[in-house]
Amino acid sequence: MSISGKRFTGFGIRIRVSSLNLYLMTTTTIELRGANRRTAVQSLWTWLGVVPFFLFALAFLFIPTTSLFVGAFQNSQGAWTLDNVRALGQPFILQAYWVTIQVSAVTAVLGGLFGFLLAYATVLGGLPRWTRTALLTFSGVASNFAGVPLAFAFIATLGRVGLVTTLLKELFDFNIYSQGFNLYSFGGLTLTYLYFQFPLMILIISPALEGLKREWREAAENLGASNAQYWRYVALPVLLPSLLGTMILLFGNAFGAYATAYALTGGSLNLVPILIGAQIRGDVLHNPGLGYALALGMVVIMAVSIALYSWLQRRTARWLA
Repeated sequence: MSISGKRFTGFGIRIRVSSLNLYLMTTTTIELRGANRRTAVQSLWTWLGVVPFFLFALAFLFIPTTSLFVGAFQNSQGAWTLDNVRALGQPFILQAYWVTIQVSAVTAVLGGLFGFLLAYATVLGGLPRWTRTALLTFSGVASNFAGVPLAFAFIATLGRVGLVTTLLKELFDFNIYSQGFNLYSFGGLTLTYLYFQFPLMILIISPALEGLKREWREAAENLGASNAQYWRYVALPVLLPSLLGTMILLFGNAFGAYATAYALTGGSLNLVPILIGAQIRGDVLHNPGLGYALALGMVVIMAVSIALYSWLQRRTARWLA
């Protein structure tokens, strides 16, 4: 009897242990299902948060780019053709690309150098901290101040009857236009573009300057390097990809500018963005297919610029991370 009681007692213990394991497994499964459900809901809300971005990109980037690509290979009747692409070889179109590239390259180099020097002075030059805050605030505003308002500001300042032009003429009897300056020429447009080019350089290159580690300078000084040698052999090689990448970004920024150039020069300069507007919406030069082909060429140049910028930024990130 006692043996049977022990058997039943052991059997009862096994039953209770099995029931407890089953309860724990069931509870764990329910908790996991609840956690998975909460994770799925959170993930759904997270994706819903970026839906406006994807819709915006689809509406204003992918669909227009696709329409532009298709339109570049269609004539006015909608038939497929390569005439628009072949027309890009015309002399006045090649000249427009060349002038646009010149303006973009000059403003990218000058804006890049000037912006780098200003960023160096505020970040590493030992100036008071408020100057850095003021410069970054100005750069954030000026880098987005373009288009017709910027053109009007320069016309009101340096135009033939602008404020600075009039003051120089009345106070010092000095007429900048009689000395060869012309706001509505290549040089004037370059000067205007620099207003938003160098602030953009400051905003982008300042974090790279902050990423230069103090230990690198200390190690160079301990090895007997001068300040010039430190910048030549340590700092500049590290910053060079970032400098070149930012200048490429400035090139693309100037290459696609339309409103500022059109409002300032009125079409007197043969630039690709102005030529595109004339072909698509002009009364005389009305050839939308050619305009799409011109824009397609700009897209290719911009894509190459962005790809080079991304590649150079990745190279810089390895050192400044």
